[in-house]
Amino acid sequence: MTFPVIGMVGGGQLARMTHEAGIPLGIRFKLLSDTPQDSAAQVVRDVVVGDYRDLDTLRDFARGCDVITFDHEHVPTEHLRALEAEGIPVRPGPDALVHAQDKGVMRARLSGIGIPCPRHRIVADPADVTRFAREGAAHEGAAGEEGWPVVLKTVRGGYDGKGVWVVSSEAEAAEPFRAGVPVLAEEKVDYVRELAANVVRSPHGQAVAYPVVESIQVAGVCDTVIAPAPGLSPELSAHAQETALTIAKELGVIGHLAVELFETRDGRVLVNELAMRPHNSGHWTQDGAVTSQFANHLRAVLDLPLGDPRPRAPWTVMANVLGGDYPDMYQGYLHCMARDPRLKIHMYGKDVKPGRKVGHVNTYGDDLADVRERAAHAAAYLRGTITE
Repeated sequence: MTFPVIGMVGGGQLARMTHEAGIPLGIRFKLLSDTPQDSAAQVVRDVVVGDYRDLDTLRDFARGCDVITFDHEHVPTEHLRALEAEGIPVRPGPDALVHAQDKGVMRARLSGIGIPCPRHRIVADPADVTRFAREGAAHEGAAGEEGWPVVLKTVRGGYDGKGVWVVSSEAEAAEPFRAGVPVLAEEKVDYVRELAANVVRSPHGQAVAYPVVESIQVAGVCDTVIAPAPGLSPELSAHAQETALTIAKELGVIGHLAVELFETRDGRVLVNELAMRPHNSGHWTQDGAVTSQFANHLRAVLDLPLGDPRPRAPWTVMANVLGGDYPDMYQGYLHCMARDPRLKIHMYGKDVKPGRKVGHVNTYGDDLADVRERAAHAAAYLRGTITE
């Protein structure tokens, strides 16, 4: 029997962990990586080093692959259409993926299908940002004097806080326009916390939804994820899951979809961002769910029956391990493993640099305070910010 070959574009930690999920299934991987040192390139046997922005490179890479998928959203849409025209399955396809690539397209489409989003529009220059702010001054819930502050985002690119500005005046609004790319203006939402709804959808329409999680950001970077989101009402949780499932269906998403949400002070959820690939808010599923986001993404792109998304324990907490001034994280294993035998450590094979995501830890159990403390302690010890 010949097992399928998945072509993964992108060599980061998401590809590394997706490959890991495919090993028990006998799924073969072919990787298109920027460099041989990338996280996934260190563990996948069949690695092609090349530029995903070059169509000929993509065509050569796709030969021998049964399906193409991604660990990032940056492959040019027109290249993916060319691959599809040549009979190569691309999942998610370009018609879906463009909504994760272009925030303006995403906002327009979601609004068109009735999905609640922050007030928004494309703005032409700093003066147009001022007009946008004034338009919102009389809008219910608008924050600040004359509609300020306003959130500005480049419509393409940007992650972990990059490509995003919170501005409080026309003068401050000048910076985003210097790159010469379209800019999206959004109201600054008065929210209680950030949530994420993770769902997976297959080509024949089967879909599963993971518990809605709370995502805690520090300096624009995901720090901690709590599954399920503490204190979230069953009604709002179900609504968030239904919203994510509707988006997946309406946009034709195949594979994993992460819908990042704001929980507002008046009891609503608004869509913030979309990611059509495994996502940081779903890393807890590796150890906390019956079937991880990575395994279900593989099942979906291969059109296999999807796995059970239910949690294994009442609470699971994921804490990202960021690089600091302590480069030898392996030395921390002795302490962390001895202190917490149930701790799960996942490292990405990356060089340690300050602020860089180099791994994460998962903890689980019956008591949320205990589970949170264990995750925070392990992440901080591995980083070197605590020593006991």
